[in-house]
Amino acid sequence: MTDFKAHPLPTERHPLTPFLPEGTKLLMLGSFPPPLSRWCMHFFYPNYINDMWRIFGLIFRGDRDALVDTEKRTFRLAEIKQLLCERHIGIFDTATEVRRLEGNASDKSLEIVRPTDLTALTSGLPALTAIAATGGKAAEEIAAGLNVTVPRTGTAQPVSISGRQLNFWRMPSSSRAYPMAIEKKAEAYRAMMRAEGIISE
Repeated sequence: MTDFKAHPLPTERHPLTPFLPEGTKLLMLGSFPPPLSRWCMHFFYPNYINDMWRIFGLIFRGDRDALVDTEKRTFRLAEIKQLLCERHIGIFDTATEVRRLEGNASDKSLEIVRPTDLTALTSGLPALTAIAATGGKAAEEIAAGLNVTVPRTGTAQPVSISGRQLNFWRMPSSSRAYPMAIEKKAEAYRAMMRAEGIISE
C-alpha cells in the first residue's frame, strides 16, 4: 500500500472572482492577493501599503491620494470600480490556488498550485486587446502558460490566445518592495494605457 503523506502546508484558493466590466479592453493580472489579515477592503490590491490605486490616482486624477481614504486607511472602492468600468479595465490574478511557503504576501513565497486558465478567462471578452502582468511573478506565469518569453518591464509583445492576437505587457509591481518611485511606475502604466487606447492624453 502506498503511503500518501499530506503536504504540510495548506492550499489557499482565490477569495475573489474576476472583475470584468462590459467591454473590457485591458486585463490586468497580478499574482495572488495577500493574506486576509492585510486587507483594508474586499477587492484587488487590498493592502493599504500597496500603491496600485495610488498609481491609478496619479494617472486618472493627477493626485496619488484621490482614490485613498486616508482617515480610514482604506481605498475608495466605489470610485475605483466606477473608474475601471468607465475605462474598460478588468482585474484578476494569474493563480487561483497557491501555497504560502513562508506565510506572507511576498511573491517569492508563493507556490502556484493551480494557475488561472487564461483561455477561459479571456474567451468572454471580445473587446480585449491586451493583458498586463502587474509584477514579475505574474509575468513569469503568463509567459510560461503561453510558452513565450517575458517582455522587458514597461514593454509588450504580441501573443496568441485561442487564435486571437493580444499584447502582453510586463509592468512594474505596485508593491513598495519594487525599487521604483511611484511617479515612475505611474508613467509606465500611463504609457501602456495610452498605447492601448485606454487614455488619449
